[in-house]
Amino acid sequence: MNKVEPVHKLKSKANVLLTSVFGPYAQNDEYGSRDINPMELYQNQVTRTQGAFSLRMFHRSFGLMLIQSNLDAPTTLLDFPSLQIFTDEIKCKSYDIVGISAIAPNIGKVKEMCRLIRQYQPHAAIVVGGHIANMDNLGNLIDADHIVCGEGVKWFRSYLGQDAGAPIKHPEVYSGFNTRILGLGLKEKPGETAAILLPSVGCPIGCNFCSTSALFGGKGKSIHFYETGDELFEVMCQLEKNLKVKSFFALDENFLFYRKRALRLLELMEEHSKSWAIYVFSSAKVLRSYSMEQLVGLGVSWVWMGIEGKDSQYAKLGDIDTRGLVRDLQDNGIRVLGSSIIGMEGHTPGNISQVIDDAVSHGTVFHQFMLYTPNHGTPLYKELREKGVIFSEAEFPLADSHGQYKFNYRHSHIRDGQEEQFLLDAFNRDFEVNGPSLTRMFKTTLNGVKKYKNHPSRRISDRYKREAVKLGSSYAGATWAIRRYFKNDLKLRAELDSLMKEIYREFGWRSRILAPAMGLYISHMIRKEEERLENGWTYEPPTFYEKNPAAQMLGERVQVGEAYTRTTSGRLIPATAD
Repeated sequence: MNKVEPVHKLKSKANVLLTSVFGPYAQNDEYGSRDINPMELYQNQVTRTQGAFSLRMFHRSFGLMLIQSNLDAPTTLLDFPSLQIFTDEIKCKSYDIVGISAIAPNIGKVKEMCRLIRQYQPHAAIVVGGHIANMDNLGNLIDADHIVCGEGVKWFRSYLGQDAGAPIKHPEVYSGFNTRILGLGLKEKPGETAAILLPSVGCPIGCNFCSTSALFGGKGKSIHFYETGDELFEVMCQLEKNLKVKSFFALDENFLFYRKRALRLLELMEEHSKSWAIYVFSSAKVLRSYSMEQLVGLGVSWVWMGIEGKDSQYAKLGDIDTRGLVRDLQDNGIRVLGSSIIGMEGHTPGNISQVIDDAVSHGTVFHQFMLYTPNHGTPLYKELREKGVIFSEAEFPLADSHGQYKFNYRHSHIRDGQEEQFLLDAFNRDFEVNGPSLTRMFKTTLNGVKKYKNHPSRRISDRYKREAVKLGSSYAGATWAIRRYFKNDLKLRAELDSLMKEIYREFGWRSRILAPAMGLYISHMIRKEEERLENGWTYEPPTFYEKNPAAQMLGERVQVGEAYTRTTSGRLIPATAD
């Protein structure tokens, strides 16, 4: 591919289509979809074997939304299309540029989309980006004009003749949608879901397996969209105003690593009495560099932390007692999602049970388990390729190289697909020992409420009082139903009895009335959800169709096939839907 930065001949007059790969996603098909690799982060990698208790939700393609928000050219975004919707779009509309974002397992879908674009829009330039761009031979596998490895806003601005270094315009979008648990779809009310916050991409720590670090420059490098706490605070105020939120999901690989920015944000939150909650990714070593007072003051309510594995030597862990850290965080109401790896170099069939037990013993609210996978572009991939142990496409399809099935290389000790069962053992052990993540979340939230509801700082006490509202009602009902469900599990039943009593003590007669009343209905919905799952029910995201202001000004009538109509939210629904 040509390394010289290109410029499209139409510059900002070019008509642009940005799209994610087509669905469906949670079923096996000829293009690489896999039923064990749905378009759901939690069901895919975290609560995978928790059945009706699994947290189900979708997340938008935030990278594409960020790019669209920063282009002057008319830009249409098609997120989660079906193959038919995507085909109808490129047959019915004329585009000068079509951009596709994907991961490596979606290579089959990207190939097909490129083929269709060449068929229906032969003049259009095809741009492919996302983690799939880490593949060093991608240009030989797909028919694309440009492969963008790295940050897409700067590249697209340059390609369209804009100022590549102009300030970033932040998209206004919630972090998740169509949330479902216990057979219940949660209502999407303004302010109920956190806004997505995009401070930086990349991670300077640069773990050898990290695809994100590799995509944005590798160890020691990252790209800041907002360098200072002042810039970030301004963005958060805007999101608070327009989305009616008081919580933010910081999609930043190690948000707290940038200490100066984080502490300046804390100063501004204190100065302006902002009672915000922030959900972050962070490493153990960085977390321990902050006091609990600072973390609580920043509104850190949820943290995704790499535990990685027993005796792992990653620098981000240092000499930190990760169990003690998790205990301290959760005692203070900060919910932890621990992340552990199955199949590291020293893992064997003989010690894998101890590895799993070590991870499960942390008792985190959520726990992600992934296979030790050398993804394209990472130091781990380069190391194992040099050793000659990476499987060829004929031996192991890229579509199966997603970290939830089998190794894409010959492991030194684990052979013959044993890792598939080891991974399931990890999810099952965590569920059996620690119970549903949902009740773990209730317990941790209650810890925070009891400790900080009377905090002298009103902005802190207000945050915990907001979190307490559901604990005394719907969360109490869910606890009652889950306690009933596990009535024959003596250990878990005792833990749930204790949690139920704590809720009753904290919230009094109201919770005692609401818990069984709501719990009976929730019990019924749990049974219905289990029936759906047993019958093979899968969950798919709706399609989103959105235009930026420049595209809206073209005055084109929205037409995406006769079988679909566009809602005011930008979602596409069947024309016959109720």
